Amino acid sequence: MVKSEQMSPVDTTWLRMDRPANPMVIVGVLMLEGPVDVDRLERTIADRLLAMPRFRQRVEQRATGYWWSPAPHFSLNRHIKRLRLPGRAGKPELQRFVADLASQQLDMAHPLWDFHLVEKFQGGVAVVARFHHAIADGIALIGVMLSLTDSDPDAAAPTGLTRRHLPGAASRSLWQDYLASIMGLFENGMSVSRQALQQARDRAARPAETLREGVSVAAELAYLLFMPQDSQTRFKGTPNGQKRVAWTDPIALPEVKVVSKVLGCSINDMLLAAVAGSLRAYLAGKGDATRGVEVRALVPVNLRSPEQSTQLGNYFGIVALELPVGMENPLARLYEVHRRMEALKDSYEAPVTLGLITALGYAPRVIQDRLFDLLLSRASAVMTNVPGPQNPLYLGGSRLRQVMCWVPQAGDVSMGVSILSFDGQVQFGLVTDAAVIPDPEAVIANFASEFEQLLYYVLMELWGDVPTGAVIAEAKRPEPKKAAKKPRSRQAALEKAPVKRTSRKRGSPAK
Repeated sequence: MVKSEQMSPVDTTWLRMDRPANPMVIVGVLMLEGPVDVDRLERTIADRLLAMPRFRQRVEQRATGYWWSPAPHFSLNRHIKRLRLPGRAGKPELQRFVADLASQQLDMAHPLWDFHLVEKFQGGVAVVARFHHAIADGIALIGVMLSLTDSDPDAAAPTGLTRRHLPGAASRSLWQDYLASIMGLFENGMSVSRQALQQARDRAARPAETLREGVSVAAELAYLLFMPQDSQTRFKGTPNGQKRVAWTDPIALPEVKVVSKVLGCSINDMLLAAVAGSLRAYLAGKGDATRGVEVRALVPVNLRSPEQSTQLGNYFGIVALELPVGMENPLARLYEVHRRMEALKDSYEAPVTLGLITALGYAPRVIQDRLFDLLLSRASAVMTNVPGPQNPLYLGGSRLRQVMCWVPQAGDVSMGVSILSFDGQVQFGLVTDAAVIPDPEAVIANFASEFEQLLYYVLMELWGDVPTGAVIAEAKRPEPKKAAKKPRSRQAALEKAPVKRTSRKRGSPAK
């Protein structure tokens, strides 16, 4: 039986951030190869999703705060819908449909999720899912989506509602594999080392003690709330709520791994550098000045403890990453991204922001709005990097061909950047507001070529033809990684981030 439960303060914060121009809706797209048994697909989604009580609850406001309460007269037809797109139903048509859904708020009178099964899409089915951010963060919701899938196309079809709990008996191994890949990414890419990650989790669980730890935490909080504006570019503006969505064709993940290894950077550094290059190319194509441009992106950082790993809800902090969009040389840009990411790994930002978001859940909404507006005015984008499973998956007996997802923006932030890897491929997606960036496809069109430039440098290095002089002079090759140290303030981390100017001769091996 579904019972009422009080919403946590951090989930309350994300619930109250919902705005008509920026709905707090996480959107995912799963493309299935044909043939697809749509009846079985629908039964699979219903059987496995509704086994989790949250998806049969709606939000109710009481004198004591917000509660998750059983939804009266729950109707599955309201939440799982079938449709067909007009015309040829290709990628452009699907992108427009996804953009329309991303522009719409979810109805608070009902459970905050829905699925749209787009039939006859490129010989298969496209599944478009929407979840309110108050239900869970992106890490948990990827786990929810995994719980709908099987590793075997011949897995038994559902026959009715079961009493499994997240992530579901049939999918527990998938969930555990996914957690392993998540921890690998956040320990080596987007977040911190294993030691620092545990320190961050401990601080997030003890916000009062963390705030008493001294100047570093206070300085981090002051920096977040009063950091200077990033560059004034066309990526900033007032959104009107009409979203635009675009995504790239996948790139083979093994190629990215090889190039990143040769260049001495993480896969994440490579992808972020390619994003920065794509944004630069877009500005240059519009005739805008690019020299010295910095685009700040707010990046969610997973802070889930092992005990929270299979729970819904929001357990993440935020770091502010400045992308060196103004740097023209691809290698220089890559190594600068690497330097900045290393500095972020040694900062308090993630646990400090989680503590701040939690505290705002207790505060009056007007205080929350003012503080978040202050923070969001300093950024131009929200960016996520989500690692999916690297093995084939099946939904309703049909193989998943491609997966993409986007987190919502907030305040006046009008651009959401998503990097997602799945089944040996990685791709880049963008959601924007039409009033600010009406043509996101023009941005993502540069992503593959930016990666290919780095591949070119690697190939030329192997053949002894790396250009010398000014082309390489900017690039700062990273030094070998050292043992994790105690996190410090962002300013101290940036000042101490190790870099070394490259000075080798043509054709000589990298050190």
